[in-house]
Amino acid sequence: MGSAPPVFIGAEEVEKHLHRASLLLPALEAALANFSAGAAGGVVQPVRAVVPVPPHGGFLGVMPAYSAVDDALTTKLVTFYEHKKDSSVPSHQATVLLFDPRNGSLKAVIDGSVITAKRTAAVSAIATKLLMPAFAEVLCILGAGVQAYSHYDIFMELFTFKEVRIWNRTKERAVKFASSVNGPVQVCSSAQEAVTGADVIITVTMATTPILFGDWVKPGAHINAVGASRPDWRELDDELMKNSVLFVDSREAALTESGDVILSGADIFAELGEVVKGTKPALPEKRTVFKSLGMAVEDTVAAKFVYDSWSAGN
Repeated sequence: MGSAPPVFIGAEEVEKHLHRASLLLPALEAALANFSAGAAGGVVQPVRAVVPVPPHGGFLGVMPAYSAVDDALTTKLVTFYEHKKDSSVPSHQATVLLFDPRNGSLKAVIDGSVITAKRTAAVSAIATKLLMPAFAEVLCILGAGVQAYSHYDIFMELFTFKEVRIWNRTKERAVKFASSVNGPVQVCSSAQEAVTGADVIITVTMATTPILFGDWVKPGAHINAVGASRPDWRELDDELMKNSVLFVDSREAALTESGDVILSGADIFAELGEVVKGTKPALPEKRTVFKSLGMAVEDTVAAKFVYDSWSAGN
């Protein structure tokens, strides 16, 4: 008798078991702390391997990880393409393979797009909870894609902002965003207008050159920089990178993959997991940047959460 064939858990089913990104907060906080604890934390995770697809302007990323605490083994396959013409296809598509760590059998093939959107937003929320200024009233989102929606949902659930602003390169998408979410959102006609006076800024764009400039950002603001995941792509300018306290999910990944970190030469102050663990201070009174590249172990704990919830119902 061979092992049972893997189950397939599609996007709709994942959404059902992961209806709120905040469900992942405890597992993600633990995963970040374990990752930053080094060997003692039991997270085995190489920097993602990325295969460029030059004729089509795309990339295939491979993101394996094992978490000993969760006894969970996964790899995520993610493609990201800048569809300049065909916006019917999402820029990012992903699948997570979940293995039985005891014998290597493939247990599940899980849609990774919902997982990616929600775990990324949840990690930004963890960073924001620790790093944002004490009386944050204005939230600004730059970008209006999938990540803008997932970030908006968890930020509205966890924080109280008096004002939310959005800017997008194509204004129609920002207008669509504002009309489809559950609260008042002000559509801004320039990025500068959107960020001026904002306490918390989220950049979730496909930009390859800076769209956010330090001159615009007030002292003490917190920025979650989520886009620009290639060593030659930027979202933030040098002034902002060099004159803010810089936090990252993974030092190794940031120095390999983040154009904002590599090209600015900014010094990394801490990994987010070090702040979660309490081995590095958060410094919310200063202007802070969290450069989020996304880590495989975040997908591992999210996929395990989905699979365990699915199994309990089956």
